[in-house]
Amino acid sequence: MLTCGLNFAQMQKDTTFTERSEMLKVAKKFPSANLAKVESPKNVQEMLNIEYQNIHGRSLFLDAFLWGDNHKNPAVILIHGGGWKSGSKELMKSLGRKISGSGFNCFAVEYRLSDEAKYPAAIDDVVTAISFLRKNAKRFNIDQNQIAVLGTSSGGQIAALIGSKYPDLANLVIDIDGILAFHHPQSKEGATAAKWLGGTFEMSPEIWKDASPLTHAEKVRIPYLFINSQFERFHAGQDEMLEIFKKNHIQYEVKTIENSPHTFWMFDPWFDSTVNHILNFLNHQFKN
Repeated sequence: MLTCGLNFAQMQKDTTFTERSEMLKVAKKFPSANLAKVESPKNVQEMLNIEYQNIHGRSLFLDAFLWGDNHKNPAVILIHGGGWKSGSKELMKSLGRKISGSGFNCFAVEYRLSDEAKYPAAIDDVVTAISFLRKNAKRFNIDQNQIAVLGTSSGGQIAALIGSKYPDLANLVIDIDGILAFHHPQSKEGATAAKWLGGTFEMSPEIWKDASPLTHAEKVRIPYLFINSQFERFHAGQDEMLEIFKKNHIQYEVKTIENSPHTFWMFDPWFDSTVNHILNFLNHQFKN
């Protein structure tokens, strides 16, 4: 495992969304749940805290999980959740290890949260990270024709937005329980979204619309996988987006993890089925 040096004294971050906090929350309704822990596979090289951008002295980093065959492999960009205000790239470690162990190069990306910068800073950061990886494709053994963007919860919204607003940047999207429309009958995004978007819908309607993947759905030209929990609020805008996909003949799949918490991808017994859905989709799109 390689760790690149940190050269920036990180500002104090919102720590409301961590493995510990989520475990305590989930255990109340699902007492048999356990955090999914994955050891680093022997054939995967981990490179941590690689700087991909520096903004006026503020370094942003990504973690790489590289399949060890020294050939070009598909890349999977991992975007953590946390309501756009909390969370960290380290939350994607188990997914990164598990997916990379099946022949993919995974990259968990740090991005600026709402306490530090408002929309669209987080989007710009992830776009910059993807551009950095494309420029360094040889270093990281990336097949530039096979780049997936995967996000969980608010990270799923970011992934879906990148796939719709920047249709040439990635080759497929995996949205794990991330909303597709902020101002929508199913959506319950309030103060948390308003903090990230710089105001309420009444104050900034155009920003709320621009941040919604559904707004840009007509531009989508790449396949999407949606992995849903049982909670409809996290699927706001999905039915409308799928109708547009059907009309435009865009490939998509929808999977549901029944009887699960919102953050099912973090926990056993739902982790393995989540990974299976991801790998089946990646293999079908990239390796068939």
